[in-house]
Amino acid sequence: MTTKPIGLYIHIPFCEKKCDYCDFYSFAADESIKQAYVDCLVKRLEEYSQTYSCKADTLYIGGGTPSQLSPKQVERLVTKARELFLTSDAEITVEANPHSSLPEFLKAAAWAGVNRMSFGLQSSDEKELEFLGRNSTPKELENAIKSAFSAGIENISADLMLGLEGQTKQSLSRSADFALSLGVKHISAYMLKLEEGTALYKKRGSLHLPDDDETAELYLFLCDKLTSNNTLQYEISNFAVPGFESRHNLKYWRCEEYLGIGPSAHSFINGERFFFPRDIKAFLDGNEPTSDGNGGSEEEYIMLKLRLTEGIDFKEYEKRFSRPFGEEKKEKARFLMKKGLVDINESRLSLTRKGFLLSNSVICEFI
Repeated sequence: MTTKPIGLYIHIPFCEKKCDYCDFYSFAADESIKQAYVDCLVKRLEEYSQTYSCKADTLYIGGGTPSQLSPKQVERLVTKARELFLTSDAEITVEANPHSSLPEFLKAAAWAGVNRMSFGLQSSDEKELEFLGRNSTPKELENAIKSAFSAGIENISADLMLGLEGQTKQSLSRSADFALSLGVKHISAYMLKLEEGTALYKKRGSLHLPDDDETAELYLFLCDKLTSNNTLQYEISNFAVPGFESRHNLKYWRCEEYLGIGPSAHSFINGERFFFPRDIKAFLDGNEPTSDGNGGSEEEYIMLKLRLTEGIDFKEYEKRFSRPFGEEKKEKARFLMKKGLVDINESRLSLTRKGFLLSNSVICEFI
């Protein structure tokens, strides 16, 4: 049984409208479904508190759009999680999008203990937002972030997206400046990927997206811009004011344990990985999650840790796996360093920004 605090994730699969790029498990639902779902989540929390006698020092409520829940529903979930799992210093994050009742939602969330919000900004350019199928305007997003501050939640994260149709360094710079001007402490910057089944994927033949080289230039440009504004890169796609890194997401990348509840949610606990299928009916019916085998292997650890700018600490690696990182791997790293893809010294291996752009290929060299 794990003794170190785990991370706790709760998936809220409700959205007012599916964005054109989104492949997450989400759909529109009426109030009766939402209430039944919250009831089921609470029941699962109670059951898991008996099954896993552990504490959690992070809670992440993601989606979908968790702010589709009522203030009372989110308050109930956070309060129950705090009662059963959370440490007194837990990082508690909720994702949200702007809507008319958001200020009331944020007040209830803050009262329940939420201390971090994540907003899906994506862009401050209205044409880029239209391309993505986003309903919210930059002004609405500005008001949402101000409402979070007014509610007493000062740790704010915003998402940006790279590689959009018509996107330029100038428009990306404006989006970054917009987010920074609002006082966000954390920015996640993701490259657009056309996921099968999404609206953008279906019309991919008519899209005029930046090519790989142009998208790489946008990525490197944003990295430089954010770093120059004291928002430092700590993972391939994530940047934070020092001290405001996502403690929850760091658990994933450091190959630490977490418990996920809700359809499409994944878990890694006591060395086992399992997940709930993307099926809300099965979840409401009480079906058990599906096993995904054992986790925490050397290959998995390498793959996850090399996503972080901190990379792999050789002493930590040897302590975890009771064997050194290996001279053969280090020799590969020294070869890749000559190509500007990794940095290696006596104590650590990490990817460069150029290496991040080719991370799948570079990481494969070590696993």
